[in-house]
Amino acid sequence: MKAKHVLKIKFGAFILASAVAVGFIAGGRNSGSVFTEKAKGMNGDVTVRVAMKDGKIADVKIASHKETPGISDPAINDLPKDIVKYQSAQVDAISGCTITSTAIKNAVSAALAKADFEDTGVLVPHENVSVTFTAGTYTATAKGYAGPVTLEVEFSDSAITNIAVKSSKETNHVGTPAFDILFKDAKEACGSGIDAVSGATFTSAAVKKALALAAEQAEVSDLEGFKKNKVVHKPQAPIEGTYDVVVIGGGGAGIAAAAQATQNGDTVLVIEKNAELGGNTVVSGGQFQSAMPYLCWEESNPDAATGVYPVDGKSYNKVKMANGNITVLKTILEWDEKPFDAKDAKDWFVAGDIDHLSRHGVHQEYLPVLRNLKNEIAKYLAWAQPKLDSGINEGALTLFSTVNLHIFQTYYGGLRPSADWKEWIYGDYDLVCQFIRDGQDLKPWLEAQGAQFIEDIQPTIVGALWNRENDFVKKPYDADGDGIPDTAQWAAYFAPTRKTVLSNPANKIMCRTDAKELIYENGRITGVKAVMFDGTEVTAHAKKGVVIATGGAAANIPLVKKANKYWKEGAITDKTKTTNRSSLMGDGIAMAEKAGAASTGMEYTQLMPISWIDNGQLAFGGGNYAVYLNPNTGKRYVNETGERDVLSIGEFANGIEKEGVQGVVIEIANSDQAIPGPYPYGVPGKGDWESDIKNRQYTRTVDQLADLFKELGFACDAADVRKEIEEYDKALMSGTENQLAVPKTGWSRLIGQADRDENGRFDASTYKLDGVKLKVRLLAPSTHHTMGGLAVDIDRHVLDKKGAVIPGLYAAGEVTGGIHGGNRLGGNAIVEIFVSGRTAANAIKNDN
Repeated sequence: MKAKHVLKIKFGAFILASAVAVGFIAGGRNSGSVFTEKAKGMNGDVTVRVAMKDGKIADVKIASHKETPGISDPAINDLPKDIVKYQSAQVDAISGCTITSTAIKNAVSAALAKADFEDTGVLVPHENVSVTFTAGTYTATAKGYAGPVTLEVEFSDSAITNIAVKSSKETNHVGTPAFDILFKDAKEACGSGIDAVSGATFTSAAVKKALALAAEQAEVSDLEGFKKNKVVHKPQAPIEGTYDVVVIGGGGAGIAAAAQATQNGDTVLVIEKNAELGGNTVVSGGQFQSAMPYLCWEESNPDAATGVYPVDGKSYNKVKMANGNITVLKTILEWDEKPFDAKDAKDWFVAGDIDHLSRHGVHQEYLPVLRNLKNEIAKYLAWAQPKLDSGINEGALTLFSTVNLHIFQTYYGGLRPSADWKEWIYGDYDLVCQFIRDGQDLKPWLEAQGAQFIEDIQPTIVGALWNRENDFVKKPYDADGDGIPDTAQWAAYFAPTRKTVLSNPANKIMCRTDAKELIYENGRITGVKAVMFDGTEVTAHAKKGVVIATGGAAANIPLVKKANKYWKEGAITDKTKTTNRSSLMGDGIAMAEKAGAASTGMEYTQLMPISWIDNGQLAFGGGNYAVYLNPNTGKRYVNETGERDVLSIGEFANGIEKEGVQGVVIEIANSDQAIPGPYPYGVPGKGDWESDIKNRQYTRTVDQLADLFKELGFACDAADVRKEIEEYDKALMSGTENQLAVPKTGWSRLIGQADRDENGRFDASTYKLDGVKLKVRLLAPSTHHTMGGLAVDIDRHVLDKKGAVIPGLYAAGEVTGGIHGGNRLGGNAIVEIFVSGRTAANAIKNDN
């Protein structure tokens, strides 16, 4: 399906002026007046009040703002002082707070214009100040992205002589690459006003704050000067080079494109804005959806308990069904095959309710898949139903999972109307079939390069709808041979593919380099213009093609809010947080649009329902083992294994506002349940799993819930929550989960504990809730995935507004649209971005 509307994205331009003089002209003629103006910041308007006295700027105050606490603080606190000191709005922006700084400066400029104050318009250059210290080593801690960052800072009487990380929980290859960069700059500048590292904003802020705290302990002679001291990077000579393929973006899609192009014999340049490869992929859960036939039920050998993985020739035990999913299969078996009819949909359509949806037909391009799937389901049920009738528990049956089921669930899981019911969106049939079918080869391709996957599981994650995830070996290991244990995502995806790319010495990966413009010559895209972190200009020529793989725009909250046509009014606000890295602003989409590309589906952004309420990070996990409760009533309100938008809608309707965040709900699970996510966070007994983390997670027994709810300010009664859990567990044990007030599908375990027999049946007499450790987490929605993006065909050629191919330009991953419809299934992103990256590289080979 092609979207009817194309969203044109406009980004503000930032002008960097060179300082040619120091000083100002205080020519104001208004005296004793206060002028109030506002300008657009990162998260909304920044309002300033400028007080004038005797023709000069007497005071500047930030009256109100919605900028991110911690990150924006230096600009909010320090920039007004500089404006007063230099009597000009054209002062140097505060490092790491560029957008907030620009908003303050723009608002002050508007106020000064009203005051008839003559500002020179010349940028006041930064000047470092000399500072002294009490020599010694000092320890200071500040909050980073994943937890506290503690530094040991050694000072002489006039310099920073050494900086070391004493402890940190920052993500390897995300936050950690910033340390060496920041430490080098801080020592050179003798201060903490150093530039933040792109993609590691929170880590950079933590380092800068910890340095300032350490300097304060060292009795620095000028703390404010220390906080502003920075390195002014000077551009090198311009760099120019020619490659067969230039890839913009080093996340999953970009590195897949680069690796496949290398295997195809093409030379490659990867341009990456952040300090290290990884993009959003390296901070995701990392699992990818793809049914592995050797682990699933086989029509040719229905009673087989094991299957052989063709890649390694080894036998593995078949995976078992999740309880409650036979109901889903029976619903699909009865799905009406007439053309999809949206008439009066406002009266019957509820996202996630396939019982009603199945009665209203199917878009006819998906009909062949539906019919083939029905045939597969019928054969499975003919085998499974007699076993169920004999008393075997559904969870003891071999897993049914096919490519056709994956395609059809991707279709109906993404079929959504706009909020005004005037438009419908769903995944393009050819694009959906392509990434799912080609995804069957993804694991063998990665493993051939050295990736390590767990071969005998097909788990599920939040919003996945089925058990068909492929999970990598979780324990960190040194996959890239640099002596540092790698995060699991890095080891599975980036270490092997990076090694492939660098196997050709002619290839190059340029990090901390920001692509700015596509080069258009002789009717085709022939390269990229970029700028390195120090201002060095880069011109990269591409003989065969350019691949844009810059990801989405979910970190750009103002853009998401403005474009939104799906979420109800007020659901996305200036305070909405994101799971994304700060660099995911939609730059690649804007760049391609300037070259004539069309975009599609930008009105739809996926919210992640299991995000931490303090910073919006992905909390990881799934609803197959947990219950989500209304903090006011203590009641379940949703099928926890539903789609991500369904869960988020439920949170807005049943959650409360806490810490300024909307839609906060309670998740409760058995504390013995490992949570899908980065090792060792979700492993009981490892990491912070048993620790209380304020406003995130708590470990309690059921009799301790009353005190916890009181502490958190929840209105729900602990006795009601106990009753809700017990009734829920009772239904699951008796196989009557479809008779709950809110039916449950795809579940894997109880909240309490009970024994099972050899047929998977529960012994209700052994049920226990008292004394069982429960994991209680506070969760809320935050932006996660840009559903729309650049319009592409199945070869990942970028299309213009007339639907024609733009020669030489390709796109892969989240930067593209038309694939997932209005909602993406959990785990579909990873398989799609790697498949599409490979597809783009192969298309370049075939086109040349």
